[in-house]
Amino acid sequence: MVEVRRLALDGVLEIRPPKFGDARGFFSETYNRQRWAAAGVDLDFVQDNHSFSAAKGTLRGLHYQLPPRAQDKLVRIVKGRIFDVAVDIRKGSPTFACWTGIEISAEAWNQLLVPAGFAHGFVTLEPDTEVIYKVTDTYSPEHDRSIRFDDPRIGIEWPVEAGRVLLSAKDEAAPLLADADVFEFN
Repeated sequence: MVEVRRLALDGVLEIRPPKFGDARGFFSETYNRQRWAAAGVDLDFVQDNHSFSAAKGTLRGLHYQLPPRAQDKLVRIVKGRIFDVAVDIRKGSPTFACWTGIEISAEAWNQLLVPAGFAHGFVTLEPDTEVIYKVTDTYSPEHDRSIRFDDPRIGIEWPVEAGRVLLSAKDEAAPLLADADVFEFN
């Protein structure tokens, strides 16, 4: 049975699918729409993404897409370990600008569900880390947005020093939350 644990922000979930092992290795259904819907996670995933980060301290995020192309994300690790973060960017939400984070890893076999309306980011805690994530809408450059990973208003406590992270040019140029396009809370 799929284990689902609610984290500090509404809709952000840690999910742990069953894993069956023997002397040969293991088998796991990392996603089964019918079983997951029965556990309360009923989403229509349409695209899978795979990222590889060679160095420990690679930080990707905070990323999201605006409506009507907003994405729910289901993140898992196939190799390595990350600190994964979701930030509520639904203006008017009681938890607007709040964040929650969790370590996910290939060893722990846990996943993170980041709902639409939340920015997502992660930092690698090991070299050669591979992240796979499902999304509920395809990539749309016109709706793609980002927020600074070190925005003091959000105050994420990354487990890597800010001056030691590896960022893309896009993430270095990301605006602060106060200057970003965000969601309206319903």
